[in-house]
Formats: sequence, structure tokens, C-alpha cells
Amino acid sequence: MKKILLLLTLAAGLNVATNAQDKPVSFGVKAGVAFPNLVYSAEGMSASADAKTSFYVGAIADINVSEIFSVQPGLTFMNKGTKSDALDAGASINFSYLELPVNLVANFNAGPGKFFLGAGPYAAYALSGNSKVDGEKYDAEFGSGEEQVKRMDFGVNFLTGYKLTNGLNLHVGYGLGLGNLSNISENGTDLKIKNKVFSVGLGFNF
Repeated sequence: MKKILLLLTLAAGLNVATNAQDKPVSFGVKAGVAFPNLVYSAEGMSASADAKTSFYVGAIADINVSEIFSVQPGLTFMNKGTKSDALDAGASINFSYLELPVNLVANFNAGPGKFFLGAGPYAAYALSGNSKVDGEKYDAEFGSGEEQVKRMDFGVNFLTGYKLTNGLNLHVGYGLGLGNLSNISENGTDLKIKNKVFSVGLGFNF
């Protein structure tokens, strides 16, 4: 009887472990450091200032669609913008975005965990924005006027990383903005301003 009970307990434990690893849907959180920048372009020429250091926090859902692939929608709060040290006191542009990414992720067994690689689109909504020049702060105005900035943004995400069996993961990402934030147009030439951001952080899937 003791042997039977022991075998049943062991089988139940293995079943729980298997179900935990093969859950069709899991949820997670993530946070890390971001290095955003803005790219300016007009008349075939482009330039950018210096990347600044900011942060991001967010949550994801991981939906398994096969043994290898999963879909990861999420919601992320991220600070973007740029900076320049050309002025004595420096200058910076800052935007706080609420971002909705949807990534297709490929997962490959590697050692005690999985290596993952993914990409997908994102849409973002600017919650606030400002610029700082020589210690003075100026709030951004959102709208369609030439002195205003577009509130909505969109682009493509790329990510890679490694996830341990306990759910902890290290990830690296790159966001390439495709939307033009600027409304400025002079003599038929549009000034285009686009976001780009490199990030690195930690996550945990429950």
C-alpha cells in the first residue's frame, strides 16, 4: 500500500509539473532600462541626437499556438525621447507612452531553459510630453497643428532573450518607430520625427 501511495504521489507531482510547463496561456511582468532616441529626416537627409537613459515596466500574456511558437500581446509604460549635450545645461525631449505590442515568438529548448526570438507590431499612445532646455521645462502640445506633436505612434518590435524553467527571463529589445510624430511641412517638404529605442530587462512568467 505504501508503495502504491508513493507511486500515485510521484505521478501526481509529475503531472502538475508537466501541466505547469505546458500551460496554453501564462501571464508575466517585465521591467528594465531603455535607451530611446529620435530620428529627424527631411529632403533625404537624416540626423539624430544622443540616446538618453529611461525605463519601462509592463505586463504580457503568452499564448501557445504550437510547440515552438507563441503569441505575446502586452501593455507597456515606456519613456522615450532624446537628449543633447550641445548646450551648456543640456537639452532633452521626453515622451511617456502607453504601448501595446503584439509579438510572435519562437521558443527553442537550450540547456535548463529556452532561447526565444520574436517580432511584431506595436501601437502607442502618448500620455504626456515635454522638452527641457537650459533648465527650463516646456510641456508638449498634442494635435494636428504645426506647433503640435502627434499623440499616436506605431512601429515594429524585435526581441530576443533566454527564459529559465522557473519563469525568470532576460530579454533584449529594439523598437523601430514607423509613425511620423511631426506635423511640420514647409515648401512641400515634411519634417519627419520617429522614435527608436533599445532596451534590456528582466521578466517573470507566472
